[in-house]
Amino acid sequence: RECHLIADVAIMGDMAVSHEITAVAHPSESTALHRAAAHRDVFADDIVRADHQARLRAGIAADLRAYMDPRLARTLLQNLLANAWKFTGKIAPARIEVGVSNGEGTKGFFVRDNGAGFDQAHSEKLFSPFQRLHTVGEFPGTGIGLATAQRIVHRHGGRIWAEGNVDRGATFYFTILGGSAGDAP
Repeated sequence: RECHLIADVAIMGDMAVSHEITAVAHPSESTALHRAAAHRDVFADDIVRADHQARLRAGIAADLRAYMDPRLARTLLQNLLANAWKFTGKIAPARIEVGVSNGEGTKGFFVRDNGAGFDQAHSEKLFSPFQRLHTVGEFPGTGIGLATAQRIVHRHGGRIWAEGNVDRGATFYFTILGGSAGDAP
């Protein structure tokens, strides 16, 4: 019973954050994504463990900038990095990388890991609330983090998608309208 209550509280908190994304006006400004990604509390407290940190190899590209709301940028990266952190929990050494991708004439960003990955045939489920490709027993979570990330990206006129392979990791790509801060209106 207590486990269900904790899960319900976590889901309600995640849904409140998700609702705030569209319900509140968020001013955009030049935002240093590399600083937000490197900030220690971007990873949820319940995910950060000393044993996992010792096995983690992280890389964050320098001067990643986007024209977006700084609080939502932090929430976006928190969700994407927490997802990568969670799914590399059984890998040694775990690798997580945050960087820039240039494709189709658009500057974008990515978060890549070498974790559990996923079957690309089911990628459409990744961003749907409460849809999971792994069981809660395999990897804990509420099933709302990637849906929240998608709402933030859409709120900023961008696009988010993922590529992955089972047991070979995943890469989450996203673009923000205007791309980098230098392209901002």
